[in-house]
Amino acid sequence: MKPLLRIVDLHKSFGTLEVLTGISIEVAKGEKLSIIGPSGSGKTTLLRCINYLEKPTSGHIYIDDELIGEKKADGKYVRLSDRELAKERAEIGFVFQRFNLFPHLTALDNVGVAPRRVLGLEKRDAEEHAMAMLEKVGLAHKAEEFPERLSGGQQQRVAIARVLAMQPKLMLFDEATSALDPELIGEVLKVIRELADEGRTMLMVTHEIHFAEEISDRVIFMDGGNIVEEGPPTEMFSNPAHERTRLFLRQILDR
Repeated sequence: MKPLLRIVDLHKSFGTLEVLTGISIEVAKGEKLSIIGPSGSGKTTLLRCINYLEKPTSGHIYIDDELIGEKKADGKYVRLSDRELAKERAEIGFVFQRFNLFPHLTALDNVGVAPRRVLGLEKRDAEEHAMAMLEKVGLAHKAEEFPERLSGGQQQRVAIARVLAMQPKLMLFDEATSALDPELIGEVLKVIRELADEGRTMLMVTHEIHFAEEISDRVIFMDGGNIVEEGPPTEMFSNPAHERTRLFLRQILDR
């Protein structure tokens, strides 16, 4: 079965600092992949390159065997226009650490604005669709609230509903609970677990090791811009092969 996502020899540098040093990954449709590693290992940069929030220095990314962020013209790879990029990004949902909701829009409008502007839905259809997505994350009763009147956990659930409203093929989660107070983490993890149970294709950068162990099909450990090792969560967390992975997990889990 062909992979939904294919990353080929991805490099990313900021000036002289090489953050990604040749990443190659394949992710099957419906697979849940967790990416763990220390701060500065390139995890977030990898996610941002997948949907071209950051332009890779070299390498290529494919969704369903179609190039993302670029196209071939006269034998060369050419970056897509902003309009073309926006259409492609609609297939790749990104849940950020810091919610990134529009403060001047209600929860309902935050979820419905992209289906109207990008997918071309009529206002009424977009609102009905947005309400269904809020219902899915347990927040239909907060539809008319502005972000400042929502808890951090509620804001992140609205952000997830906004992603779902675009019906993406692939969902990226960048430390989706890291900005939350401890008592609010559970409500967001519950929604992510439900999405995983639906068979969605998901890449998660996370420090929630026990959660990653529970829902992941595969775990990747990154350090220094490289993939150090990868494997099923039971093997990765109980008997990692690489000493660097063992050291990281001991620090995180106090094993």
